[in-house]
Amino acid sequence: MIGDDSLSSIGKRYQRFAEREARGRSPLYERCAQAVATDGTMLAFLATLPESKRQPNLLFAAARWLGGTPDSYADLRSVLLERRAELAGLMLARSTQTNEAARCATLLPVLMALPQPLALLEVGASAGLTLLPDRYGYNYAGQVTLTAADPAAPVLRCQIHGPVPLPHSLPEVIWRAGIDLNPLDVTDDDDVAWLRCLIWPGEPDRDERLTAAVAIAREDPPRIIRGDLVDDLVALAAQAPSHATLVVFHSAVLAYVSPSRRRDFAAAVSDLDAVWLSNEAPGVLPDLINQPTPPPDTDPFVLVRDGTAVAFTDGHGNWIQWITP
Repeated sequence: MIGDDSLSSIGKRYQRFAEREARGRSPLYERCAQAVATDGTMLAFLATLPESKRQPNLLFAAARWLGGTPDSYADLRSVLLERRAELAGLMLARSTQTNEAARCATLLPVLMALPQPLALLEVGASAGLTLLPDRYGYNYAGQVTLTAADPAAPVLRCQIHGPVPLPHSLPEVIWRAGIDLNPLDVTDDDDVAWLRCLIWPGEPDRDERLTAAVAIAREDPPRIIRGDLVDDLVALAAQAPSHATLVVFHSAVLAYVSPSRRRDFAAAVSDLDAVWLSNEAPGVLPDLINQPTPPPDTDPFVLVRDGTAVAFTDGHGNWIQWITP
């Protein structure tokens, strides 16, 4: 028996997604999420899935994989009614794994403040597109422009707020690797198609950026191992060159990990001779040295270096707001 409290909680999750994330970015997803929030059939379906598999991004991406981009909520709902078993199976097998290259623009100010060269180790790396900050171009509100070596590389545009220490060169990355429970292969067309399903309708710039980032990554794909962010971290970190600054980083990953496992991960990173960069939603890392208050009417990530919050960032890399010490 599915309790009313469970359905209500799922509904609130979708309403929050509509109001705080999709609004102003994807009118279709805003409408769909609002409709799911009050649709008993959809809520009952979601309640049959594990809590970690009920995210709006995952539902909408799976529906698009099966039925294409819907024109309306009715189209999306018909996928559930007609292909319920397939939809559930796909949501159980897949993860959101949003691999937004533009997040590199919000990480770069911190990366460039570190001693070079760098060894990058990303947990929850997906297809590894955010392991390539040295291969992209950047435009910080027209104040700083950085040109990539490959003219076909995407230019990541980022608005700045506050005293952001803007980078004036690209990082020197001499080693890079990632860990993921289910790595995506940037050279596999099906895996790239799944990444494309995770892009929200109404954001054509993200689709163009993905195409360009994938092309750059395919020239020299980053190494990503199948593994666990705690169990396999130390062994992979040991392979990094000793003369490089090791940076362990992640974006929108720890929210999908249990609180006890987050503590295990924090302990594992702390035992390494590494810089730890966390780019997660507020509250995911509760033991921050400073607990900043997010800007009003935003739903940002918090960029944290070694336990200290340094900036708020847009989840898709569109802006960064520096936190004044």
